[in-house]
Amino acid sequence: MRLIGDEPEFADILNRVAETGDNYANVLHFPPTDVHPDERVVDCRVSPFTHDEAALLIEMTDVTRRTRINREHALLIQHGAGRQMIRQLAHEIKNPLGGIRGAAQLLERQLPEDALREYTKVVISETDRLANLVDTLLGPGGPPNKEAVNIHEILEYVIRIIGAEDDSHVTVRREYDAGLPTLLLDRDQMVQALLNLVKNARAALERMGTITIRTRADTNFTIGDVRHRVIATIEIEDDGPGIPVDLQDSIFYPLVTSRPDGTGLGLPAAQELISRHGGLIEFKSRPGQTVFYVRIPLDQGASS
Repeated sequence: MRLIGDEPEFADILNRVAETGDNYANVLHFPPTDVHPDERVVDCRVSPFTHDEAALLIEMTDVTRRTRINREHALLIQHGAGRQMIRQLAHEIKNPLGGIRGAAQLLERQLPEDALREYTKVVISETDRLANLVDTLLGPGGPPNKEAVNIHEILEYVIRIIGAEDDSHVTVRREYDAGLPTLLLDRDQMVQALLNLVKNARAALERMGTITIRTRADTNFTIGDVRHRVIATIEIEDDGPGIPVDLQDSIFYPLVTSRPDGTGLGLPAAQELISRHGGLIEFKSRPGQTVFYVRIPLDQGASS
């Protein structure tokens, strides 16, 4: 039982098959144990079996890797559809922005007081900010402007930004792998992607809780159809209420959000920016624990 731990659901299955004589076949999710530190997905079959003192035949196939690869493919398909939706939406947003900015400039010239002109300056400034965001969303999907960067320096920068604008009781814990090498990244794109994820984690906590940020290197890791010798994994975990189950299959689509004040653009934009580095964002969520995993290849190459 050290392999599966103290799992009540599995014990119930064994008792039911022993009592009824019916066969059982299903996929089970086993939590971490001392033997296996990560959650596993197992294809389990239990049948009545009579031989010596045995009463049951239990067959288990670990399908964790296959399940994760299937989920990655679904995320990549979702990202492709989301990218098209974002670009269409960005086009629709960009068209009226020029008119809004022009109207604000004309109004500014007609206003007699500096105090009133401050309002038009805000309109112009926010219009320019939205135009820059739209340009980013519409930007070419070509290679980012990569340079050697320390991912921990980027994470500390993001934490400082969050801390400067946050008056809540949110604690940030760091669990960094000091041996992680420098990465070839577009610093600005990476800051924006990680900032979106950390902001989401903070918003989920509703002003009180803990965000844990971890880094590590993983070897022989498959992203989509490509197996990489080494990748960097960045985990952003919060102990909030979790992502609603009915949204978990669609959170990387634009405009999908569980928050009344959310835009539903943060996660799709983050996924797009990470994909430009050959990476992927995955997640798991349940009440009390939501973890987003940012996967970025270190080797900048691939082997099948």
